[in-house]
Formats: sequence, structure tokens, C-alpha cells
Amino acid sequence: MKPTCASSRCSSSTTSSGFRRACGNDCVRTSPLKFGQLEDSKVALWGWGREGRAAYRAIRSRLSALPLTLFCNAEEAAEAAALGDAHLATETDASAERLSAFDVVVKSPGISPYRAEAVTAAAAGTRFIGGTALWFGEHAGADGVVPRTICVTGTKGKSTTTALLAHLLRAGGHVTGLAGNIGLPLLEVLDVAQPPEFWVIELSSYQTGDVAHSGAHPQVAVALNVFPEHLDWHGSEARYVEDKLRLLTEAAPRVAIINANDKRLTALSLADSDVRRFADAQGWHLREDDLYRGDDFVMDTRSLPLPGRHNRGNLCAVLTAIEALGLDAKKLAPHAGSFRPLPHRLQTLGTRDGVAYVNDSISTTPHASLAALDCFGNRRVAILVGGHDRGLPWEEFADAMRTHAPLAVITMGQNGPRIHALLEPVAAQGGFHLGAANDLADAMTQAQAALGGEGVVLLSPGAPSFGMYRDYVARGRHFAELAGFDPDMISAIPGLGIA
Repeated sequence: MKPTCASSRCSSSTTSSGFRRACGNDCVRTSPLKFGQLEDSKVALWGWGREGRAAYRAIRSRLSALPLTLFCNAEEAAEAAALGDAHLATETDASAERLSAFDVVVKSPGISPYRAEAVTAAAAGTRFIGGTALWFGEHAGADGVVPRTICVTGTKGKSTTTALLAHLLRAGGHVTGLAGNIGLPLLEVLDVAQPPEFWVIELSSYQTGDVAHSGAHPQVAVALNVFPEHLDWHGSEARYVEDKLRLLTEAAPRVAIINANDKRLTALSLADSDVRRFADAQGWHLREDDLYRGDDFVMDTRSLPLPGRHNRGNLCAVLTAIEALGLDAKKLAPHAGSFRPLPHRLQTLGTRDGVAYVNDSISTTPHASLAALDCFGNRRVAILVGGHDRGLPWEEFADAMRTHAPLAVITMGQNGPRIHALLEPVAAQGGFHLGAANDLADAMTQAQAALGGEGVVLLSPGAPSFGMYRDYVARGRHFAELAGFDPDMISAIPGLGIA
């Protein structure tokens, strides 16, 4: 199961720190990456957000005198300078020329390795890695496997699935770490006094390749689904899919758990992994709203605090993962009833003057918006859609509105006009009210007017928040404020860390 380079362009030359050169991001290390291997390398950090600061602290905890260069903006450079680290230099111009001067650049997940300057530097031999790679490399055993790690990825539902898995393990008496893309960088839990029995880790498409690049293997990897997303970061749908699936195809987990209903996943050749399927009649699956293990009825899922049938379906992925760890999944399944739903994910805030407000700000794809609408059946719904335009297609959403339209659709944001233009001919047939808003406040006002004091205002944008908000959390908090709710009461993610 030793990783090999996926690129025919690789020269396979190796530096003293163990990095292959001249291949860029397609090249995978042949042994797990350890912090000590950075000691003889020229190292830079790129990005000073939470992940970047975590990487800095982790490197300093092991290599206190290693010269580091931080690429960041001017405000962040001032913050870093205040640390008084004589071995840390800051620069604000992350040009290809400057990046090429380093053997290793530890970059934050939001920075794409497909940016022109990164591609040029990678071709010159600079190795781009993230904090996820450093964490996995440091925890790998002699066989390269990071024991008792369960990684979860997927375009939709991965945060709830990750948190639910941690919840069930803890309910079974197992000390469990919950970290990763869900809100706690892995490098913030690099050194813990009492390591947990299990690590449950959410990975975005920005991080899945990092696991492969670390040279380490998860014990269990779960892939829920794959839809087009983050095309601005990945550059194309094909590359997004390839990057997303590297957790399975290149990281070679001991056990790979896949959705039997996703054709992209079932088509994969995963010879190095024990492949198990959920949503499969022979394993964990739903029959209508009933949960089954094979032909054995386990429970009715309708009362579970898992909004949307897709989330209840992902309970099947959780239980399959629990079985892969050698535990009794049937015994733990009922504990899903005490799960606390995550904020900004089909989160019901409450009701004001006959109107319920549901915050699904995490929704960043049209598929997610359609899944959100499915949760409300025949209720009167006004959905707010639109945000940063990443070029995702909205044609499928528009087609769905011909037969499954809510009472009203209000478009907003950068891609609002494009979505509105697709929906106009459908709305003209009399199927629903279509509005165009200048911003979220305007969209809220239009939605309330359309409902007339009865129904649901659903924020499920199907697009990122960039440009108007710092992130989806800020957008969800603003939605709560506009609806008359305290944003501080709806934003905390329960269970992060070790418990």
C-alpha cells in the first residue's frame, strides 16, 4: 500500500528532506512526512488564518530556530511581527519567483495550488503541503497507517456526518477527537496529553490530497457523494472530482466506505482498500424512513434530529464506519436520537409572526439547495438563493422548479442575475413567485412579503458567501439577526476537540 507518484512527468529525484521534486502537486511522498524532515529545508508559510497560525505554532513546537518566511497581507504581517520571533520573516508578495526559492511551502487550505504562481513554483521544485499532511505524517505508524482515524469527505453532508460519528462513538464510551474542516485545524490538536481512542476528521476537497501527499493512510475513509463544487479553486469539475477522491484513490485507506447510490464512487477501482458500501440492501440502508442492516429492521428515523432525508441516509455511512472499527453499530444507532444538529445546516432558528426561519447558510451548491427544499414537503417556502459565482451550473435547479417549486424563489448575490435569468421562463408559467434582491436584507423582506405571514423563509444559497461576507458563518449570523434571533446562540459547533 505504499503510495507512488501519480504522474508520468515525475523525475523521482529526492531532496535531503525526503521530498520528490519536479512534479508539483501530482507527486506523492513515498514515506510519511515528519516535522524533523523540514529541518534541512527552506520553509515558508503561505496564509495567516487559523490554519496558518496553527502550522506556525506546530513547527515552532518542534523546530524553534528553523528560519521561516510568512507570505501574508500587510495587516497579518504586522500581527506576525508582534510575536517577536527572530527567525520569522514576513513578505506580502507571494510571487512565483519568491515561492520558487523554497523547498517547502506550508499553505493554508483556501489557497489553491493551481494558482499560476504556485504552478510555476511547483514546476521549479517547490513542494506545497498543508497542515493536514503534517498531522498525518506525524501520526503515521511504521506501516504508514494512522491508527483509529476515520476521515469523512463529500460534497454535501460531511460536517453533520462527521459530528454524528463522533457523537455515537462518545455515546458508546469511547474518547473521540473531532477535528479538521469542521472547525478545528488538525495541527491545533497535534500534541495532546491523552490521545483519544478514535480521531474523527472532516476533510474538504482542499485537504483530501494532503492526506495522500503526507505518505500516510487513514484507517477508515468515508466518501458520501460527489457533485460539482469549488470550481474556482480546482479549476474544473474533472479536477475537483479527482482531488476530492484522492482520499480514496491515493491515500489508500485500510477501509473505504462509499455511497452505493453515487456512480462516481462505485466506479472507482480501490484495490488497496477493503471497500464497503452504505445505502446498499446488503448493508446499512433506508427503506422509506426505516433504518435497516441488511434485512434486519433497526429503527424508524423520522424522529431523529437529522434534518432532511439525505442526513438520515448519511447515518448509514456512520454506522458502516462504526462497524469497520469493529464496534456494535446496532447498539449505538439509537443514540442518534440525542444528537445536536450543527449550526448553519438546515438549522431552524424559530418562528416570528407565523413565519419559521431556517438557516442553511452552509449550502454552497445548487444540489444542496434542492436537498434543503425537499425537507419541507408541501409547506409554503420562500427560498433565498445566490452568492459568490463559482461558475456552477444552475440548470438542474431550474428544471426542478418546473415540478417541485416552492412558493417563492428570491435571488441575490453575484450570481443572482444568472440564476434569475434561468428561472424567469419557468416562473412565467405561473409556478412560483420570482424576486431579485440587492442583498440579504432585501431578500428577507421580499420573502416575508411573499409568504404573507405563513410559511418558511429558507436561506439555502447554493453559493459561497465571499464578497458579501467573510464566510458562511457570518452570513448565517446576519440571517439570524434579520429574523430577530441572537446570532451568538446559533453559531457554536458542539463537540469539537477531544471528549
